[in-house]
Amino acid sequence: MEPSPHILVVDDSADIREPLAKYLSRKGLRVSTASGGVEMKRLLKASAFDLVVLDIMMPGEDGLTLCRFLRETSETPVILLTAMVDETDRVVGLEIGADDYVSKPFSPRELLARIRAVLRRSRSVPATRDAAPAKRYRFLTWELDGLRRELIGSDAVAVPLSTAEFRLLTVFLQRPQMVLSREQLLDLTAGRSLEPFERSIDNQVSRLRKKIEPDPKNPTIIKTVWGGGYVLAAQVTEAAPTGAPP
Repeated sequence: MEPSPHILVVDDSADIREPLAKYLSRKGLRVSTASGGVEMKRLLKASAFDLVVLDIMMPGEDGLTLCRFLRETSETPVILLTAMVDETDRVVGLEIGADDYVSKPFSPRELLARIRAVLRRSRSVPATRDAAPAKRYRFLTWELDGLRRELIGSDAVAVPLSTAEFRLLTVFLQRPQMVLSREQLLDLTAGRSLEPFERSIDNQVSRLRKKIEPDPKNPTIIKTVWGGGYVLAAQVTEAAPTGAPP
């Protein structure tokens, strides 16, 4: 029998943290709690978690900082709890790697539904060929240095990439020849929100094609799979990034 998903709830307010943990436990999830970043990191070293529910507004290291830490060290899905009402603030959370967010005050039932949805999506995403994120990827006439976050052309000139473009290209290079749906690309890059962001993936792919394709109007590197999504059609090789320890 498959064990219940293990959820980590990180919130400095015991009035939110403890009742939420009890509710999720009653619904069949295994739940651990942390009051802040120090305790969260200690628990992450001691146990494996399937998802982290992370409050944004906390003293010390806030939720956005901790979300960025999680994205740099693991692929564990993250749902942010936020009292922010400005759309820009919510988008920042998604852009640094959160998979979803729930606005405070929230319904525990809604949060449970979102947890289950994120877990379903994360289990459907193809595994990366190599879990190490800081690699030098070579494809055709290009090299992407994952440590320095530089895309280098055959002329040895660096091509600037936005954070979203770098993340998207890395996803493709870690999964060459794999057809990735728009939903999978969302989960692997910017995450999900209440609004449909499928068009944002199309826009990011379009911008990336303009930088790496010989003819962006007739792409041969990142191909569209009608009804499926996108696929990186090039062969990819890997090496240690410049400046990495031997």
